[in-house]
Amino acid sequence: MIDLHTWPTPNGFKVSIMLEETGLPYTVIPVDISKGDQFEPEFLKISPNNKMPAIVDHDGPDGGPYALFESGAILMYLAEKTGRFMPSAVAGRYRVIQWLMFQMGGIGPMLGQAHHFRQYAPEPLPYAIDRYTNETGRLYGVMDRRLGDSEYLAGDYSIADIACFPWIRSYERQGQKLEDFANVKRWFEAIGDRPAVHKGLQVLADRRRPPGEMDEKARSILFGAEQYKRR
Repeated sequence: MIDLHTWPTPNGFKVSIMLEETGLPYTVIPVDISKGDQFEPEFLKISPNNKMPAIVDHDGPDGGPYALFESGAILMYLAEKTGRFMPSAVAGRYRVIQWLMFQMGGIGPMLGQAHHFRQYAPEPLPYAIDRYTNETGRLYGVMDRRLGDSEYLAGDYSIADIACFPWIRSYERQGQKLEDFANVKRWFEAIGDRPAVHKGLQVLADRRRPPGEMDEKARSILFGAEQYKRR
């Protein structure tokens, strides 16, 4: 059994989708980041960077509990545990890994910043909005060119696709139109039709709050000084 410590965010959905795709049994443990659950000492033992998702595999590599944080590392671990969604041969394996790193180093941070400055910043900052919206568009273009040559990012459906897909769901809030990226649109719709993806996206989905419903306490926890306290 795997304990999934998560919240309904793109990074959280990456892992819930992977767990549904692999069929591994798991228990959901909510980490309400708007209330500060990510700073609780027990969670920090699992995820020292106070970020979700994190997992505890009670049937770990040595037969006992094994904890992991960082969503990309979790996807790789689950792929190796099950032998699914990442090839074992070196060439195919690193094709997947490089597109997973593309998500971790580019798609996640840059789309997240576009989303933040367009939706959550207390006042409009045109420079930041333009910078991150344009970089988001560039990254969509990278994906679109790749997906013009390949059905999925690394050839076959893999953890690279599972990692990127949840971030593309908020394309409108990132200032993008899927119609401008025909290959991304085809890929996005194909993945969205997968039953396991649909199930993974239901995990804690009823807890999601629109940006306009965030109160000042939650805003302070997510974006204020609470993030930067030494623990």
